[in-house]
Amino acid sequence: MYVAITNHIQVTAIPDFMPDRSDPEQGRFFWSYTIEIANLGTQRVQLLSRHWLIIDANGRREEVRGPGVVGEQPLLEPGEIFRYASGCPLCAPSGMMQGSYRMTTDNGETFDVVIPAFSLDSPLSKPTLN
Repeated sequence: MYVAITNHIQVTAIPDFMPDRSDPEQGRFFWSYTIEIANLGTQRVQLLSRHWLIIDANGRREEVRGPGVVGEQPLLEPGEIFRYASGCPLCAPSGMMQGSYRMTTDNGETFDVVIPAFSLDSPLSKPTLN
């Protein structure tokens, strides 16, 4: 489990290697990951967009930007938690992901929330620092 807190928003990431969706002989490795976003503050906030940086063990980089997450732009009341799951394919048996969410408050203030860097390691390779 990987955790970061920015401006009273806690983001927790839990990656999981998916051997049934991977094909090492074809250079395809797949992870699912669960993200939990908790509003620890006193103001209502809304997630507007996401930015991901994905790097595999071969140094290949991919950036992903877009509105919301999994088709939603969740509104989080104080104390509320939003949880979603998604996935990430790589061409290498390990890598890492990190990023940020753009959030806004009811009064129009926008800010970025850190998504903690998390390691994508398959049991098919020797663990490395990514």
